[in-house]
Amino acid sequence: MKLTKIALAVLLASGLAACNSSTQAVDKNIVTETSIPGVTLIESVKSNAGEINIPYKKYKLDNGLTVIVHEDHSDPLVHVDVTYHVGSAREELGKSGFAHFFEHMMFQGSENVADEEHFKIISEAGGTLNGTTNSDRTNYFETVPVNQLEKMLWLEADRMGFLLDAVTQEKFEVQRETVKNERGQRVDNRPYGRLGERVAQAMYPDGHPYSWPVIGFMDDLNRVNVNDLKAFFLKWYGPNNATLTIGGDINANEILPLVTKYFAPIPKGPEIPTVEKTAVTLNADRYISMEDKVHLPLLSMSFPTTYARSEDEAPLDILAEILGGGNNSLLYKNLVKTQLAVQASANHPCQELACSISLYALPNPTAGKTLADMEKIIRDSFVEFEERGVTQDDLDKVKAKIESGAIFGLQSVSGKVSQLAASETFTGNPNSAKDEIARYNKVTKADVMRVFNQYIKGKSAVIMSVVPEGQTQLIAAPDNFTPKSHDFGGPSTTSADDLVARRAVDTFDRSAHPVAGANPAVDVPALWQTNTANGIKILGTQSTETPTTAIFIKVPGGLYNEQASKVGLSSMTASLMSEATQNYTTEKMSNALEKLGSQVSIYSDKTHTNVYVSSLTKNLDATLKLVEEKLFKPAFNADDFERNKKQIIQNIQHSMKDAGYLASNTYSKLLYGNNIAALPSTGTLNSIEAITLADVKAFYNANFKPQGAQVIIVSDLKESTIEPKVKATLTNWKGKSSLVAVDFSEPKVETNVIYLVDKPDAPQSEIRIGKRDMVEDITGEFFKANLMNFALGGTFNSRINLNLREDKGYTYGARSRFWGDKTSGGFTASAAVRADSTAASITEFTNELNNYAQNGVTDEELMFMRKAINQKDALKYETPNAKLGFLAQILEFDLKPSFVKERNEIVSNISKEEVNALAKKHLNTKDMIYLVVGDAKTLRPELEKLGMKVVDYSL
Repeated sequence: MKLTKIALAVLLASGLAACNSSTQAVDKNIVTETSIPGVTLIESVKSNAGEINIPYKKYKLDNGLTVIVHEDHSDPLVHVDVTYHVGSAREELGKSGFAHFFEHMMFQGSENVADEEHFKIISEAGGTLNGTTNSDRTNYFETVPVNQLEKMLWLEADRMGFLLDAVTQEKFEVQRETVKNERGQRVDNRPYGRLGERVAQAMYPDGHPYSWPVIGFMDDLNRVNVNDLKAFFLKWYGPNNATLTIGGDINANEILPLVTKYFAPIPKGPEIPTVEKTAVTLNADRYISMEDKVHLPLLSMSFPTTYARSEDEAPLDILAEILGGGNNSLLYKNLVKTQLAVQASANHPCQELACSISLYALPNPTAGKTLADMEKIIRDSFVEFEERGVTQDDLDKVKAKIESGAIFGLQSVSGKVSQLAASETFTGNPNSAKDEIARYNKVTKADVMRVFNQYIKGKSAVIMSVVPEGQTQLIAAPDNFTPKSHDFGGPSTTSADDLVARRAVDTFDRSAHPVAGANPAVDVPALWQTNTANGIKILGTQSTETPTTAIFIKVPGGLYNEQASKVGLSSMTASLMSEATQNYTTEKMSNALEKLGSQVSIYSDKTHTNVYVSSLTKNLDATLKLVEEKLFKPAFNADDFERNKKQIIQNIQHSMKDAGYLASNTYSKLLYGNNIAALPSTGTLNSIEAITLADVKAFYNANFKPQGAQVIIVSDLKESTIEPKVKATLTNWKGKSSLVAVDFSEPKVETNVIYLVDKPDAPQSEIRIGKRDMVEDITGEFFKANLMNFALGGTFNSRINLNLREDKGYTYGARSRFWGDKTSGGFTASAAVRADSTAASITEFTNELNNYAQNGVTDEELMFMRKAINQKDALKYETPNAKLGFLAQILEFDLKPSFVKERNEIVSNISKEEVNALAKKHLNTKDMIYLVVGDAKTLRPELEKLGMKVVDYSL
């Protein structure tokens, strides 16, 4: 079970955490006509003093649209979410992928919004946006400065009521190619990418709505036409199947007239049928298998269980946690700790109609265990569970996760709105937190044993083996199940005459774009700063929205402190600091943190070893004691070292099957040559093999020192309270690490040639085009170069993305950026493209770069950049994590908070001439290297036609 699963179940319901015994003021059974005709107030939930909850008002429009309004005046932001109760489970057999496909179409413009304008309007408003589809719902959302709210309501209403006439055959074809690219990138070209859909086909009866993947089968999408898609919209996208949720710095009474203006005229859709929750059972184990481009074989076991929000879901979640949810689980103890498996886990994913307990194991090849062995150990673990039973710790950890997860979910307005929207969609009650929390808190040991006996013990499962190509002898058992095949005929014949359209009747000009008010003033967080006697800089701010504390510790010493022959040493040291300490085993440490609802993560980067701490403030003292133990008393056990070393080696070998990993590492090698910066921070096979436990101890002793360390704190506590707590944790830390000198000289690499890395039969190609360039600065040329790049490849509506994705359908996304740190930097344009469009994509990339370098930015693009960047301030400091990042930047570059104003002035005043001069200076493709990772045998002939030299290359 994923660590967030139980908390997520609560968050999905409402996000309310009952930290105290306070109650919530709820005006129940309200059915009141408002002063606005056609709008009914259903209920109002208010907050009480000392209570943590999400207050809201719920309305219903006459056309069936549910409207939920949450007032949160902590930041000048507003988040808008429109959730439609339709996902892939509402599709028909042979017409899979429609819900996801329509998510794409909803961003392609509507009757009063031009092509690609939806993204542009929100980006220009300084906002963020997206849409997601799962099996049971599709949602569209945006977060913007509050002055942009009316424009967001206009946009969402226009695509709810005025979309179909704008859905053209051309848009349909382009987005069909985009969906294919998305499937290629996320499924077909990813190791184990088809695991989920294969298991679903075997788990569910033929025709069951969960028996096909959300993204759909490509044969289905190839067969349908644009009218099939329009029919799907007309059936499911009516206001009576939608929930509009608005949260932020707003007043319900003031925004309700806007909601009715834009949404009330939209006609109601057809009545929505109820989908029955039918229990899924298997009468025998179903064994299936698949060959894949993977390094390690994988065993998956899936048992059908209940459905979301049933009385059995909570005890099943706890059961999955005990079986395989972390360092205290049975699978970890029996497979990972013993080094029989590289990874092993269990979770209990739940959907509206059905859930399943899913267990996974990847055998460690050095242990000599087969997938059949993995299956036996998992089944033996079931027997062990019966003997072990359920402990009080198991239940206590669940309660801690509920509380902490719910509170952390309240840190952003988008999080609160999402929780309200999901709960309303699936339960009809945004305020269902009380019931949700209660059903987890009332779970007993006997309940967990009951669901084990009901769903796991002696029950049948889908057992899938994924094995490397040509190694079918590794499967756990011969296949005994084949999904039913269908012949749905040729192309669809659905015509426009088969559609029954709905038209809204307006009393205003909907084509007129709403005008936003003045940009809201955003204050930079008030900061406090201090130093310790042992050389640590501390920077903090108070954030009182939630009773939480986040601490980020940066200790000098990372990749650049290593020798090339033992690259990965800092990363391995960090991973061992997350294991046993002198007073805690790994399992006891995990258990202690989980019971507090706290998180401590340790990882390294190029220059630092980083420690991230997240805690409920009431548990901060206990958490800091565990942090102190981890930082200053690591055990560095030989068993932990050997296990981590083997896992890292297997992860590297696994990653070598991933085209994106190959592209990133090869690109670094081309840019940096034999420099340490050219090597992956996780190490290489040879370097990890060479690292010893003595090396780890020596690296820790030499580099984990306080002098030059930085600590960033965001807490609801005042400076006078939090500062001594943190200082007490770090006060006995002594020493200073030695300075390192890194050579960043550029290698002699031929430019304006294509370096080709072979990934046989890859359905997509990874492209990188770029060069070494400036180091990072905050207000200088590096910052200005990224302003220049914004219109080229720095946003969805950039030239590169609109060309390769929206116009050509070559890719799921294309981009460019300037990147860097204090030591080095560069420029990169990149995309994962359909294999047969690789050469054409390189041509388009080159043309866009050269055209921008020669002709520069347009007046419209320059204005777009200014508006989009300068109006983002309201989003920069909302959450504690956002504040951590902001403060970390201040410490790293020794800045004053006024740098924000200085940057805004640069954005507002940078001239077209300066932007064009930067483009001409930095975007000369003759100075760049071209890298392609893909199927060399088919790509080489096409790439050679481009007139560029093609060089075979390998790491």
